[in-house]
Amino acid sequence: MSRDTDDRLSPESEGRYFKPFDADQPLLARCGCGKDHTVAEHQTEAAAQGRLLSVSGTPLGADTRPPATVAAASPERDLERFSAEFIEASLVKAIFPHEPTRRSLIKALGAGTLRAAVAAALPAGALGAMQAMAQERKAPEKKDLKVGFIAITCASPLIMADPLGFYRQQGLNVQLNKTAGWALIRDKVLNKEYDASHFLSPMPLAISLGLGSTQTPMNVATIQNINGQAIVLANKHKDNRDPKNWKGFKFAVPFDYSIHNFLLRYYLAEHGINPDTDVQIRVTPPPEMVANLRAGNIDGFLGPDPFNQRAVFDEVGFIHILSKEIWDGHPCCAFGVPTEFIQQNPATFAALYRSVLTAAAMARDPKNRELIAKVIAPAQYLNQPEAVLNQVLTGTFADGLGNVRKVPERADFDPVPWHSMAVWMLTQMQRWGYLKGDVNYKQIAERVFLMTDAAKHMKDLGQIATPASAGYRKFKVMGKDFDPNKAAEYARSFAISKAA
Repeated sequence: MSRDTDDRLSPESEGRYFKPFDADQPLLARCGCGKDHTVAEHQTEAAAQGRLLSVSGTPLGADTRPPATVAAASPERDLERFSAEFIEASLVKAIFPHEPTRRSLIKALGAGTLRAAVAAALPAGALGAMQAMAQERKAPEKKDLKVGFIAITCASPLIMADPLGFYRQQGLNVQLNKTAGWALIRDKVLNKEYDASHFLSPMPLAISLGLGSTQTPMNVATIQNINGQAIVLANKHKDNRDPKNWKGFKFAVPFDYSIHNFLLRYYLAEHGINPDTDVQIRVTPPPEMVANLRAGNIDGFLGPDPFNQRAVFDEVGFIHILSKEIWDGHPCCAFGVPTEFIQQNPATFAALYRSVLTAAAMARDPKNRELIAKVIAPAQYLNQPEAVLNQVLTGTFADGLGNVRKVPERADFDPVPWHSMAVWMLTQMQRWGYLKGDVNYKQIAERVFLMTDAAKHMKDLGQIATPASAGYRKFKVMGKDFDPNKAAEYARSFAISKAA
């Protein structure tokens, strides 16, 4: 996207000593005076000689500056400014260690946009807090980590933390591993091939309970995204929008233990369709959903983006309804870690937590969505057209029915793992026969979803966090209140259900 000259930063705002948002100037660790030492060493040397020099070797405060600037300056002010600019430049260097990436993003987005995006990742007061915490933090027990992900926009915080350098800021060397499907993600985590992973938010609950796999204690550190899903139908059904007429349809969902499966079942049942007898629901990896829709193997799917928008982009389907219209604020994916890993590597886990929460804070700001689309689009991540990702992330999108809709909350990245979210998912596992017998909903939710840890780390990073004591907030699903304090009664309340 081209930018006009108004987006260029003034020389004053670009900085006197460092220009990290100048696409034409290299951002190097060496000193600008030409000597083989760092800029910090340059200032130390200059201070020892009783004077303050710029990196060009010119005494600061000399008449190379306008008279008004000289009159207002002092060695103390110059040193303060130098220090502030040095910290900013160091942060930019850490986030964009690859020079071509930094330059291309500045040219594409403009210096002002990129500066705002970097600032958004560091809430007010966070820099001082980060410096203080750095003195207290223990070194990670394990620095080289393998983390799995599925190539969907739900994983944006986990993915973008790599190219934007948030893992490196925390002393971690994270290898992101693109994985074909959720069963494979589960198996690689259980086999300890992955240290942590992008999960569907019900998966750590299911694995902890031994549903569909060997029982292994798991934890949800953060929710990766809220909303951001949709029911997509094949174009041949544009005149068949009433779910009551969908008997015989074949639908795809990404996994049994997914919010997609539970929301689709809920939606169908509310319209009188039994999801186990009136339709077929097939587990299909998200990257294969559009191809199956095109081939006529399925009539529709409730899946993750960008594949909902990709179906429209490829002109093979349309968006029937966004998932936020079923449950606004619902969780989809999560950042999950085996409990054993946390116990054995507490400092590493804390560093991972900070990395992902920093990315989530950046992703929440709508002003950063264009940058995020550019960052996660490449082949090693989502391998999707930026145009598709921009429609998903900005909420201005074509719906395949001839409309351009504006839904800014189509996708969001609130990381708080509310206990009540876990309780609702457990009620649906019970409702549809995945989980049998009496269920201690709150005990399971509090054991798996780390609400207290998330609140603590968000507070430490200067992010607004709801106290852990408020973990059981209420919400509505298709207009009906869900009270997590009455979960057992709720699970038995449905006319269409497998629950005894």
